[in-house]
Amino acid sequence: MTMTTLLLASLLSAVLVFLVSSIVHMATPWHAGDFEKVPNEDGVMAALRPFNLAPGSYVMPRPSSMKDLGSPEFKEKHRLGPSAMLHVLPGGQTGMGQQLVSWFLYSAIVALMAGYVTSRGLGAGAPFMGVAKFVGAVAFMGYAVGLWQMSIWYRRSWVVTLKSTIDGIVYGALTGLVFAWLWPR
Repeated sequence: MTMTTLLLASLLSAVLVFLVSSIVHMATPWHAGDFEKVPNEDGVMAALRPFNLAPGSYVMPRPSSMKDLGSPEFKEKHRLGPSAMLHVLPGGQTGMGQQLVSWFLYSAIVALMAGYVTSRGLGAGAPFMGVAKFVGAVAFMGYAVGLWQMSIWYRRSWVVTLKSTIDGIVYGALTGLVFAWLWPR
């Protein structure tokens, strides 16, 4: 596979994934329930505002060391709760332009890597379905497998992770089909 074909297939795959993911997220209720609304959202936001939290990821309670993790004080703090993981975003930004551009670039990179790996394993003239499966499997890993650790380590809902895994299957399949279509005969 030439570099031009690899890049063309990657860009076309990224466009297709971008369009399908946009439809999935904006025109269907598939991901509408991925996040719960905090009870008394206005009160919680007002309570956190004076702390002027910088954008980033926080956990509470957070032990200062492994020794602290086993202390009676920390155990009591954890027992009393709430235990929470909080991801603070920059304030004032309501548009999604930067995230959409990043998602498109990410999709192009996933496709490029999947195509490259496949080009090392399959040569010109490989069967359509062989290419589609090979590229699709690698792309699926890029889109979905890394998300599983969010449920394992950070207790993200397994339902949300399963839905994102199904998305990854669809995006991987689309990427595989584009590459199989453009694969050198």
